[in-house]
This record gives sequence, structure tokens and C-alpha cells, in this order.
Amino acid sequence: MKAKLILENGMVFEGKAFGYLKDSIGEVVFTTGMTGYQEVLTDPSYYGQIVTMTYPLVGNYGINLEDMESKSPKVRGFIVREKCNHPNNFRCEINLEDYLKQNKIIGLEGIDTRALTKVLRNHGTMKGIITLEDVTLEEVKDRIALFTNKKAVSMVSTEKKYEIDGTGKHVAIIDFGIKENIIRNFKDRNCKLTIFPMKVTAEELLKVNPDLVFLSNGPGDPEDLPDVIENIKKLAGKKPLVGICLGHQLLALTLGGKTTKLKFGHRGCNHPVKDLEENKVHITSQNHGYVVETLPEDVVATHININDGTIEGMKHTKLPIFSVQFHPEAAAGPQDSEYIFDKFIKYAL
Repeated sequence: MKAKLILENGMVFEGKAFGYLKDSIGEVVFTTGMTGYQEVLTDPSYYGQIVTMTYPLVGNYGINLEDMESKSPKVRGFIVREKCNHPNNFRCEINLEDYLKQNKIIGLEGIDTRALTKVLRNHGTMKGIITLEDVTLEEVKDRIALFTNKKAVSMVSTEKKYEIDGTGKHVAIIDFGIKENIIRNFKDRNCKLTIFPMKVTAEELLKVNPDLVFLSNGPGDPEDLPDVIENIKKLAGKKPLVGICLGHQLLALTLGGKTTKLKFGHRGCNHPVKDLEENKVHITSQNHGYVVETLPEDVVATHININDGTIEGMKHTKLPIFSVQFHPEAAAGPQDSEYIFDKFIKYAL
């Protein structure tokens, strides 16, 4: 069935719809990974976004039930140059189109994804709609304008506290949309985990007396979470704090730093980051549209992005606080930076 992507700047890309055939509105972004589309689809940090894959052929190894980063896809739409209709892999359990159809997500194929990526690179990410209707921007601009992602974290955070047994350090996790591979990495280090919803109070969290508090990744603008920031302030100095991605940004705001929105974000599994303490460059997996612009007082950068010089990690010089912007758990992506989890554990009491 014919469909098109209409961007809020008026550009139109015509293609063919697949998956769940219903219009969808979201923030249009691109990711540069050559593989890992299943992990992209199920990464909660993509909530509210229409994701464009820059690699031209997607779906060739199908979908399996082991590599999910959450219980269901979180994207609003999925754009590919060409989808594979006949995947060939011994782990494949369902093809891409049927998976999207089951989870009520529309896909768009057959457009020039390189051209779309250049538009987003040059003009920045923007809202858009994948529509089956023969409409113009004027007819849908009000619908596009009404879209907001301000409540994204509340949509992907766990609703109830739960625990995972372990014999090592006790890590309290505040879930803003945590990826499964973060939990796997803590489990691999024998950690006992208590995972809290994003609305947990500092008082409730401190009752379990953890050795370490971890702030997870998640979608959206960190400045949309003032109540969370106030709770983190009550934890600073009482327990060691570490974080990834959104958790990193929230720590910066908590301590008095500033965040800003990137023009088109960092998304993919091939981003070079320099560890300033080890003087090494690692290839990292990333998925963020916001970044720490100004470091707080008594905080120093530990990692920088080689491509644009943005801050990719920080630590407090007086308090046990450390965080990174990139995703050391990868999934999908290289495993160069899994050592970050060992550094996290060293901060535990």
C-alpha cells in the first residue's frame, strides 16, 4: 500500500507501507548501525520516535525472542530503504513485517533513506507523520504540532518495584526506560538488584540501603523531569550514584550543570569515544538526542566524543558520582566499553 512521510518542514518522501497500516506521528531520527534493528525497535529510549535505518537492507536475519531490549517495540514508526521478506537465520522466529504488525507499528520502505538522513543531518531532527492518506502538510500540520513526548519516561518505566537476587553488591536502579542488557551486565557481576519506578522517592529508595544507586537510560528531555531531579538531590552524598544516558544527564542537572538538545543526536553502534583517564578510544553504542553542555562545579569530564567533542562521561571530584552518556551495555553494538560496569561496581560502598 502506498504511504508517505511528511516532515514538519514540508518535505515529502513517498514509499510503501508495511507492518501495521495506521498513520503515526513522532520525532523523525536516524541511526547509523549496520545491524541491531531488533534492539533498536525495543530500546525504550526510542519511545516517541520514528526511526530511520541508514543501512539499506533491514530484516535479513528476522526477529528472535532472546535479543529484545524490552518487552515490546517502543518506536512510533520504522523507515527502511528495503525490508527483507525472506529472512535466513537459524535464530529467526518471526519476520520483521509480522513483528511490526503484531505490535501495531507502521513501517515505511522504498524511500531514499540516504536523502532523508541528509535532511535530518542538515536541518536537525523534526516531527513527521507516516500516513496512508493522500494529504498535504497543510492538512496534517495541526496533528503534527500537537505531538509531544514530554511524558515518555512515565510510559516506559516499570510500574512496580521488583528484585533480582544476587550475592554481590546491592544496586538500586531507578528505571527511566532501562535496557535489558544493562540488567544482564549487573547480573553477570552477581549484583543484587532492586529496580524502582521513576517516581520512587529518595526516602523509599534509601529504605533498602543499597550499596550503589544506578540511574538508567530513557527517552525524552531530562528537563521534563523536575521531580526526579529533586529526588536525586536528596540521594547525592548519601549513596554512590552512577548513570547511563538519561541518568547521566539527570545527574548533571542535579548537580547544577546544563543540558542541551543536539541538532540530530547520536544514534548507532559506531561512535568513537575517548576515555581521558585511560587515554584510549573506544567504539561505542549510542542513542541520545540531548547532551550535557556545561559541567557542574567540582565535576570533570572523563570521556569525550571524538566526532564533535561533546561530553560523554563525567565524575565528581569530591563525591562518589560517575556517569557516561554512551551505552556500555551495547546491544546492539561493540563491547569495547563494558569495562564501565566494573567501574560502576567500584563506586559501591
